Amino acid sequence: MEMPGVILLVVSASISFAIGRTVVYFHNKKKAETLLKIQQKTAQALRDAPPGPEPTNKSKRKRLARQSR
Repeated sequence: MEMPGVILLVVSASISFAIGRTVVYFHNKKKAETLLKIQQKTAQALRDAPPGPEPTNKSKRKRLARQSR
């Protein structure tokens, strides 16, 4: 293979690799932002959720009352 052919091959492979890594970088960045938003929404939904129904078991009610103090 001649020298200009080798140089062209190396340059094109480098450009292709750089473009691929850039695409993967931005894909992972977007995925992380989306995951963070989902986690924040889930945490907010758990904080805003109404408390569950009062237990019918008397000892369980007492224990929950002591824990909430």
